Order: sequence, then C-alpha cells, then structure tokens
Amino acid sequence: MKEMTKANLSAAFAGESQAHMKYLAFADQAEREGLPNVARLFRAASYAEQMHAIAHLRTLGGINDTVTNLGAAFGGETFEIDEMYPAYMAVADVQQEKAAKVSMDRALQAEKVHAKLYAAAKDCASEKQDFNIGAIYVCEVCGYTVEGAAPEKCPLCNSTKFRKF
Repeated sequence: MKEMTKANLSAAFAGESQAHMKYLAFADQAEREGLPNVARLFRAASYAEQMHAIAHLRTLGGINDTVTNLGAAFGGETFEIDEMYPAYMAVADVQQEKAAKVSMDRALQAEKVHAKLYAAAKDCASEKQDFNIGAIYVCEVCGYTVEGAAPEKCPLCNSTKFRKF
C-alpha cells in the first residue's frame, strides 16, 4: 500500500474509532436524560462507525492470527504503561490538571492488569491452548479490571458498580 494511502487509512481508522466511542458516550447521556430514541440513534451510528473502523484496520493488515493480535495488544498496553501515561500525567501535574491526572492514573492501573492478562493469554495461545481465565470484572466508573471476583468497592475510585465478562 502506498504511504499516503496508508497514512490516510490510519487517520480514518483513528477517526472512526473515536466517533464510535464518542457516540456510545453520547447515547449513555441521552439515556440519562430520558431520550431513549436519541440514545438508540447514537448507538446505531456508533455501530456503523465501528464497522468502518474494523474495515479500515483489516485493510491496513492490522488483524492477524490470535497470537500476533495478543502480541500487538500487549505492546499497546506496555507503551501506555511505560511511555504514554507517565508522560501525559507529568504534563497534567505541571499544569495542575488534577482531574486529568486522576483519569489517566486510573487508566494506567487498568492497563497494567490488561498487559499481564494479554501476556498470559499469549503464552497459552502460542501452545494452541485456550486461556483458562475466570470471570473478568470491569469497574463501570474508572475501568479497573480484575479477574475472579469483583471487590466490594473499586480500589481506584470506590465505585460498587462492576460489569462481568
């Protein structure tokens, strides 16, 4: 693929991915405001954006076998842990943006769990074995992730709301 087309497709993938997530957040807000049909519209548009993003990622060659995908996921998480969030949090600290720093630190803590789980899953998948994992719970407020049983309160934000996967 020619470089400019690849760059454009990568930018389109990023934009479609962001629109997908933004529209889900907008749908949740519309639900809270008692506007279920507006929420449904946002969810439908979000799904369409997700389909666009997946098509772009596939065209870019970004979807591979599971072992390769787990390696890519692990690499993304470790980049966030080692480089991205520490740098972003340092800027937020200097600029005294406490809410931004808290948001990023909570994400950083969840990324550490994700990296460990991806590494373990990759070891299993490399041996052609499925990953033996129990229930996974994600805090609905901050994204803290835990395998096994959900804690009574999230250790990062004190929420009691967890979604089971």
